[in-house]
Amino acid sequence: MNTAFVALDYIVDIMHPEGKVARSAAHASSRGVIAKANEGLAIARAKGWLVALVKVGFSPDYHEQPKGSPMFGRAHEFGALKLGEHGADFHPDLIIEPTDLIINKSRVSAFYGTALEPALRARKITRLIITGVSSTWAVQSTARDAHDRDYEVFILEDGCAAADEQDHQNSMQVLRSIAQMIDVEALRHLP
Repeated sequence: MNTAFVALDYIVDIMHPEGKVARSAAHASSRGVIAKANEGLAIARAKGWLVALVKVGFSPDYHEQPKGSPMFGRAHEFGALKLGEHGADFHPDLIIEPTDLIINKSRVSAFYGTALEPALRARKITRLIITGVSSTWAVQSTARDAHDRDYEVFILEDGCAAADEQDHQNSMQVLRSIAQMIDVEALRHLP
């Protein structure tokens, strides 16, 4: 089976406590999600799977920014998620390899308006392992889109975080209808 490991929004503005949209940073830190993501990434690379690192961000003039969005509509006012600036960089503890596919997105889902799906289709990928921050937004949205595009979907649960544990658990419960929950240990044993 052709598999891709898709890691979502492990960027400074979201993951660092002083990030500009760091609502999930404390929960991510308490769960140790960067370490779990790195373990998952290492396993995926060792298995020869495609690794896609996806990050949300906008051009310096914010022309892709959805101005009417309660989530993204004011990002330009405080310089959040600006590509080319430190806040839109991947977290310094995330291990990135030259062979990783880097995808920029300007919406919640990793599929919307990005090169992700063409890259997956070109490689005949049929199964996705998704992990990231936040469980409530990027992970749910990407998993739903993947499901509706007929991918087999797994969520690396211990690599995910939300604003708090309740939000995270609620998201995981909802996603169980369309995805299989796994942890790093189970990932090691996936064919």
